[in-house]
Amino acid sequence: MASMDIDLSPKSAQKLFEGEGGSYYSWSSSGFPMLGEQKVGAGKLVLPPRGFALPHYADSSKIGYVLQGSDGIVGMVLPKLVRGGETSKSFIPGEFTYFFLSGGQGIMGGFSSEFISRAYKMNGKEASKLAKSQTGILLIKLEPGVSMPQPNSKTTEKMVYNINAAPADVEVNGGGVFKTLTAAKFPFLEEAGLSVNHVRLEANAMHSPSYTADGTFQAFYVTSGAGRVQVVGIGGKRALDTKIQAGQLLVVPRFFVVAQIADSEGMEFVSILPTTSPVVQEFASKKSVWNALSPIVSQVALSVTPEFEEFFKSNMQKTTTLIPPTNSRVCVFGRSCCNK
Repeated sequence: MASMDIDLSPKSAQKLFEGEGGSYYSWSSSGFPMLGEQKVGAGKLVLPPRGFALPHYADSSKIGYVLQGSDGIVGMVLPKLVRGGETSKSFIPGEFTYFFLSGGQGIMGGFSSEFISRAYKMNGKEASKLAKSQTGILLIKLEPGVSMPQPNSKTTEKMVYNINAAPADVEVNGGGVFKTLTAAKFPFLEEAGLSVNHVRLEANAMHSPSYTADGTFQAFYVTSGAGRVQVVGIGGKRALDTKIQAGQLLVVPRFFVVAQIADSEGMEFVSILPTTSPVVQEFASKKSVWNALSPIVSQVALSVTPEFEEFFKSNMQKTTTLIPPTNSRVCVFGRSCCNK
C-alpha cells in the first residue's frame, strides 16, 4: 500500500529523444515515484510522415492508444508462451526499457566483428557492414520510395481494437460516455494481462467516486480537455485535490477512491488496470456499496434520520458512474434505462 506522503499529483511526460524521424516522451519513476511504487510505466511516441521506429523489444507488456493520426503501420513478432503484464520484473520498475536490434544503440553493434562473423557466418568486412551500417538512434525517417509491408487483416483483428467505434457501456445525456475493454471483448488483453476504460465527460460532468476492489492500481491519461480530480485514501484523508489536463498522467493506488469533474470544455481520458477482469466498486450510483447496506445500518453509520437515509439512497438510484451537471436533463442509454 502506498504511503500517504507519496506525491500523487498528475505529471506530464518528459522528452527523451527528438530527431528527424520523430520524438519519444516518457514518465520517469525518479520524477514520478508512483510509477515505481505501483510498477507501471508510460511513454508517448510521436511519428511524423515516414517516421520509423527501429526494431526493438521491451521488458514489459504495453497497451498503445492512438491519440491522433492514421495510416500508421505497426509490426510485431510474438514469442511463444507470452506472459503479459509482468511489469514487476522490468529492468527498472516503473519504466519501460527498450532493447534495439540495430542502430547506434543496437544490440548488433554491441558485439565485436568476431562474434558477429561467427554467429552469421560472414567475414570481418561483412560483419562490420551488418552491425555498423545503420547509425540512426531510436527513430529515423524513411527515404522516399521505401514502402513497408501492409498489415495482415487477421493479425490486425486480433491485436487492434477500435474503442472509439465500440458501443458504450454507459451513455448519459449531458454526462458523457463510458466504455470498458476487457479480455472478454478483446481476447488479446488476456496475454497482456491488462484492461482499459475509456471515459468522455461532457462539460462540467462528473465521473463519480470509485475504487478498485481487487487490489490493483489505476493509471489515468487525459487525452483531451481538462478538469479537477480528487483522491481519498487511508484514514479518509484527501490525498489529492488538483486540476488535471490533456497530456498528464495520474496513478491512483489500489483501494484509494478517485473522482473527476470536467471543466467547461469537457474532458476525455483512458485508464489502464493491470488485470484482465477488473473489479471496480462505485460509491455514488445505483451500483453503490451504500445500496447493499440495510437502511438501519446506513442510518447509524451516517448518523442521519430515516428520511434523510431514504433521500440519500433514492438520489443514487437516478445516477450511473457518469453524472451530468445539476441543470441537465438526464437520459441514460446503452445498458441503463432512461430517466425522465
